[in-house]
Amino acid sequence: MKSASATTFDEAYYQRFYFDKKTSVVDPAHMERLGTFVCSYLKYLRVPVNRVLDVGCGIGLWKGIVAQHFPEAMYQGVEFSPYLCERFGWQQGSVVDYAADAPYDLVICQGVLPYLSPPDLKAALLNLGRLTQGALYVEAVSREDFESDIIDEEITDNRVFRHRAELYRRGLREGAIELGGGVWLSRRAELPLFALEQAGGQ
Repeated sequence: MKSASATTFDEAYYQRFYFDKKTSVVDPAHMERLGTFVCSYLKYLRVPVNRVLDVGCGIGLWKGIVAQHFPEAMYQGVEFSPYLCERFGWQQGSVVDYAADAPYDLVICQGVLPYLSPPDLKAALLNLGRLTQGALYVEAVSREDFESDIIDEEITDNRVFRHRAELYRRGLREGAIELGGGVWLSRRAELPLFALEQAGGQ
């Protein structure tokens, strides 16, 4: 199977999963909790956040969160969907091969990776490491999540790949240290971490 194409993410896709309240996967209260957790933890770790990359930014749910917690930071939204780029003015690009002039202090990749085939996923995970010099937040459903029956399949796109969690972790470990909660710290960050702050003692 191939990765989802750009045409997958058309107006009908976002109408179903984001704009129609009956079928939307967006929970504003969840996003507020998540944003507060991620940004507060980075402040605790003293990760300087001046440049933020949101790759696969969708409708821009993280833009306001970043502005609230890091008001001086520059936010760059990158999106694969031509429809959203035209509607919101995002830069068009893919997590698989997006290149930047310099790495970012915070890279966000939420809900994107399960749409990638195994070869593209491997490339994307390595690319996330290259793009990050500070912290990385990754959210992706795994095969284990489906097997544990914690996924609401009524509102989950059935076109996603069910990659194993270890496949994600293996690729991300090349460039980052897992801290838990979807938060990773770049190996270039040079910030002190206690052993128990690192998931699995990495």
